[in-house]
Amino acid sequence: MTNSKIFKFLSRLWTTFDMVNRHKAVEYHEWEEKELRNTFALLVAGSFIGIASPPAQITMELLPYMEADLKIMFERMDASIDPIGEMFSMLDVG
Repeated sequence: MTNSKIFKFLSRLWTTFDMVNRHKAVEYHEWEEKELRNTFALLVAGSFIGIASPPAQITMELLPYMEADLKIMFERMDASIDPIGEMFSMLDVG
C-alpha cells in the first residue's frame, strides 16, 4: 500500500470512529436529560411518592410548563418494573 492509501484508510477509520462516538455521546446526553427531568418532576410532585413537595401554589404554577417532565415521569413509572433491563438497553450491553 502506498502512503496515500494508508492515509485514506486511516482517515475513513477515524471518521467512522468519530461518528460512532458522537452518536453514543448524544444518546448518553439524552438519557441524562430524561433522568434530570424525571428527578425534577418527582421533586415538584413529590406527594406521589411520599416526599415533601413545594407549596401547592408553586406546583400549580409550574404544571403548564411540566408536560414533558410529567410524561417522562409516567414513562419511568411504567419502566420501573425492570429498571436494570432499561439500563442495559441504554448501555447497549449484550
